[in-house]
Amino acid sequence: QVQLVESGGGLVQAGGSLRLSCAASGGTLSSYATAWFRQAPGKEREFVAGISKTGANTDYQDSVKGRWTISRDNAKNTVYLQMNSLKPEDTAVYYCAAQRTFYINIVDSAWNSYDYSGQGTQVTVSS
Repeated sequence: QVQLVESGGGLVQAGGSLRLSCAASGGTLSSYATAWFRQAPGKEREFVAGISKTGANTDYQDSVKGRWTISRDNAKNTVYLQMNSLKPEDTAVYYCAAQRTFYINIVDSAWNSYDYSGQGTQVTVSS
């Protein structure tokens, strides 16, 4: 069973940057497609960014394209989300999720297709 632990959240001013980390234990994260989701108060959880098992394919929600980058460090068994040019509307709890899949280059944006997730990390962007 894979355990995922998110870190790197915090309070930042609009226009600032944060890097979220998703560290895995109990399994090799490169064996899973991995994604970041977020949930703001009173809103549905939504897909933010995902990376395929090989790292060859990535996908992003339109609102973060060009601002954020998802990446893998297989040696550290960690997936990162580099968030630049943060906006107040990015405020949310951010969750990492991992999906068992046969497909090496697929990124899925549906939360219920993921098998494991972490407890989340709060990101707050002040205006």
